[in-house]
Amino acid sequence: MPFSLPRVATAPFCPSEVRGSVAVPEGLSLPAKLMRFAGPGLLVAVGYMDPGNWATDIEAGSRYGYDLLFVVLLCGLGAILLQSLAMRLGIVAERDLARMARERYSPAATHFLWVLAELAIVATDVAEVLGSALAFNLLFGVPLWAGVLLTGLDTIIVLGLKGHGFRQLEAIVLGLIATIGICFLVQLIIARPDLPAVARGLVPSLPALRDPHALYLSIGILGATVMPHNLYLHSAVVQTRVAGSKREAIRFATADIVVALILATIVNGAILTLAAATFHASGHQGVAEIEDAYRLLESITGAAAAALLFGIALFASGQSATFTGTVAGQVILEGFLDLKIPCWQRRVITRGLALGPALAGIMLMGDHAVGRLLVLTQVVLSAQLPFTLYPLIRFTSDRSIMGEYATGFVWRIAAWLLFALIVVANLWLLVRLAG
Repeated sequence: MPFSLPRVATAPFCPSEVRGSVAVPEGLSLPAKLMRFAGPGLLVAVGYMDPGNWATDIEAGSRYGYDLLFVVLLCGLGAILLQSLAMRLGIVAERDLARMARERYSPAATHFLWVLAELAIVATDVAEVLGSALAFNLLFGVPLWAGVLLTGLDTIIVLGLKGHGFRQLEAIVLGLIATIGICFLVQLIIARPDLPAVARGLVPSLPALRDPHALYLSIGILGATVMPHNLYLHSAVVQTRVAGSKREAIRFATADIVVALILATIVNGAILTLAAATFHASGHQGVAEIEDAYRLLESITGAAAAALLFGIALFASGQSATFTGTVAGQVILEGFLDLKIPCWQRRVITRGLALGPALAGIMLMGDHAVGRLLVLTQVVLSAQLPFTLYPLIRFTSDRSIMGEYATGFVWRIAAWLLFALIVVANLWLLVRLAG
């Protein structure tokens, strides 16, 4: 069947048109209901294993071995808490975070939040462009500048998805996540990490953070973990499922996001563990760049497959967030501005804005600038994150919005403490980078 451009329409990506689009019939068995609700968490989880996370995890593992594994674990638990708040807002208020902000805040505040959210989307897409371009370079020898241009072709993939619905989109993302997971599983089998040391690394340890650079890397892991656009995205896509009661919907959606983010945390932990088992254990404790990690893997492990799988996982990581970035962009546009555009236009705009900075950075700073550019994207995301968390925590604590489902005292305190930690950590990171 010849390829043809889809009709210009907004479904299935516009939030107002997808509510209840995945049917959850009455009388389904528990496993069947779990399967019906599974999916939104996967769309969110890919943002927690994108190329922006790789550089910090690789350097942390190569420099400190398994000692900072507990940071990855704690960041994963914090992400579960914040994404659960976004999920509850979407189900109970039947509004995504962007739309709720538009309804509750002044036009000036709404437009300010919209601009910050768009910057976060573009910064995230720059990281995907750099990650995919680096994968092209490592796997096929394509120059980085050409790899950046090649990433523009993913718009065709998004066009091909048009009209196929959320379940097909979720299935593709699941396939990409499975690819990443399998690649790292095989690499870990080849690397044979020290399992007792892995277990010790999962136990929180303040002495492990006494080294200022260890603290710096830990804050980098934190800043790269919680993605602002994921909170907007989750509050919208969770509405694709409508159950018999909101309590039931919350219960199944909670299971979905917990499982998905546990998988994302395992992948991030696997990246750090692989670096610890190969680079740190062999005395290569200065590995901080993704391309250096790729080139050293084969010589250290003695298996060409290890480096190949690393490159494949990097490519899948970069591509997986392409789809979710498109959906998140439309959520933000419709929520903040009440503006609907076709998904291909959204994809072209976002990728077009990302290609310029990525290409300029490589041309001006050289091929070895990818690591620094990835760090810069995380700084942009870190600066925007508090402006997303504040309204989210406020809305989910407000009984006039959430009713009986408003966040309880303990969880509210935990959310505000996490907010304060993220703000302080990000400010420290910004000061450190500026210095």
